[in-house]
Amino acid sequence: MKIAIGNDHAGTDYKNAIVAYLKGQGYEVINFGTDALDSVDYPDFVHPVAEAVSNGAAAFGVLICGSGNGVSMTANKHQKIRAALCWTKEIAVLAREHNDANIISIPARFTSEPQAVGMVDVFLKTSFEGGRHQRRVDKIACS
Repeated sequence: MKIAIGNDHAGTDYKNAIVAYLKGQGYEVINFGTDALDSVDYPDFVHPVAEAVSNGAAAFGVLICGSGNGVSMTANKHQKIRAALCWTKEIAVLAREHNDANIISIPARFTSEPQAVGMVDVFLKTSFEGGRHQRRVDKIACS
């Protein structure tokens, strides 16, 4: 399975830890993030991730910035994207089970690297429940 990942300067170390974990689990990772710590504009790294997930080049996406908000807001401008800002494993699970989220957004300044890796792990291993949640998810997109 292919996972697209993107980050700004606040998420570089987190991205590296997550990529190492994902590759160790056998995932193929498409890295759209910066590898530097110099200040960058997060939308430049978010749009390619959202496009990859939207067009099926990647099954899921992982986005990381300081608060997680900017990357989530940017990704959610794309059709077919449901990016969820997560700061605990429980929220990551619910984002998949109830919202069929296809991108996880992580706030690097408010979580630890091990927490971030754990959230990505459960996010990718959790299935969408469908049922009553499908009806709601179908009402999210604007055309």
